[in-house]
Amino acid sequence: MPRHTLTIALALCLCAFGAQAATKHKTKAATKPAASAQSAPSPGEQARIAALLQYQRDLVTVNALRADAVHLIGAALLARPLPDQKPELSFSRLAQRAAAAPAAGPGITWVRLADCDAQASKCPNADMLKQLQAQAGDNAAVWMLMMDGAAQANDAASERAALAKAAAAKSYDDYFGIDLQGVASVVGILPPLPDTMQNTQQGDPQTALGVELLIAFGVANQHPRPSLKPVLDLCNADNAGKDDALKTDCLKVAHLMEWGSSPIGRAVGLHIHGELDPSAKASTDSDARNLAWQMQNYGVIGIKAMNDDALAAPLLQAARSGGTELTLVLSTLRANGIPVEAPDGWQPEQPQAAPASSSTGG
Repeated sequence: MPRHTLTIALALCLCAFGAQAATKHKTKAATKPAASAQSAPSPGEQARIAALLQYQRDLVTVNALRADAVHLIGAALLARPLPDQKPELSFSRLAQRAAAAPAAGPGITWVRLADCDAQASKCPNADMLKQLQAQAGDNAAVWMLMMDGAAQANDAASERAALAKAAAAKSYDDYFGIDLQGVASVVGILPPLPDTMQNTQQGDPQTALGVELLIAFGVANQHPRPSLKPVLDLCNADNAGKDDALKTDCLKVAHLMEWGSSPIGRAVGLHIHGELDPSAKASTDSDARNLAWQMQNYGVIGIKAMNDDALAAPLLQAARSGGTELTLVLSTLRANGIPVEAPDGWQPEQPQAAPASSSTGG
């Protein structure tokens, strides 16, 4: 593996639960016929898919009557993957209403980065990105988005300028918690249709809470996130060793990411910190190992929760209460009696693919 070995590699396995929920949710939301008879769903599975889609449509319709930002953005996110939505029940329109609601903030604007489905090449939404710079210029995650765009345009000067802006910020927050809070709140409004729990396959939820959990985390896992490859590439030891100002900015950004909202951001921050400050490497390696332990156990709990109401209920309640992705992880572990520090001798498995790909168009 190249330079980004242990700490960055763990970014690939941080959200096993969310990724599995998203995969299952995408499968269930598919409406096009399969390419071959061999892969076509059975009539019972087709009925279950239709029931899940109808349940999701019903949730959008009911929550569109609300006037608060949390339920409106949740309804918008549920509407996004649904085909043939009426204009007033579309992702774009509901997200606009959420942004105009009382107490709406930059987290709603961040979700609207994905309001570009008709022209995927235009993601993230340029107007929303500009608005975020004004609303949340002290959030380093906003400048990570700017770094993404500059890197894609091969604009080294703008990339470096965005890094400097990130270094001058006060926090790092990709607003995943707001996204999850909205969807988790919305799915609690109506009970799932009975057919959503019929004809299940192995691992599929068979209870109402399990279906709510599947939809909430499956939809939320499509949240727009910055690619962190540009900051990794710019802040490597070779570059920083030749430029003291760059090294200073990289270490500032790393600190913000270490103590920010995102597990993946924390992993990247720890890696940069350890690479550019050898005196801190033992500490950052230990923190990275603990982070991998935390995420592995959180993933196990989440996957089990889809068929265990005793686990699902508090997880959904925690998601509805807001907070960041990292605070949700830590609170879930503590609630289930799992230590947040890895046992002596434990090491994470080494993943196989490259880390930190962009999902800004989500």
